[in-house]
Amino acid sequence: MEPRVSIVTLGMRDLERARRFYRDSLGWPTSSASVAGVVVFLRGAGLVLGLWSRDALAADADVPAAGPSSPGQGFAGIALAHNVRAHAAGATLIRAAAEAPCGGYSGYFADPDSHLWKVAWNPGWPLDAAGHVQLPE
Repeated sequence: MEPRVSIVTLGMRDLERARRFYRDSLGWPTSSASVAGVVVFLRGAGLVLGLWSRDALAADADVPAAGPSSPGQGFAGIALAHNVRAHAAGATLIRAAAEAPCGGYSGYFADPDSHLWKVAWNPGWPLDAAGHVQLPE
């Protein structure tokens, strides 16, 4: 397994404001994989930046939107995606992988400091020869 982060998803309080900021102010190109009013995917150099409503991202991880900072006990507002055998390495399983509404599969684990990681596979997002996620234009 390679030490690689493929997707950083931020839980945003105002999704439309965040989309305008990242796209218009910072120049991140949006992908057609985005779903209006639901999720915004931005294409970076070998990295995908996802913007989702904070409450929806917490619900997807099956954790409360606010709470104490221990594994599965509240949401820090960010999820990192990476394909690993984290549970065997000592991570806390938060939500076992299941079929995702947008295709593929996803689940969550927490590292020893309660940072949520989303483990995801989407058949519509192939990897290039370097292993970078390729979003549609």
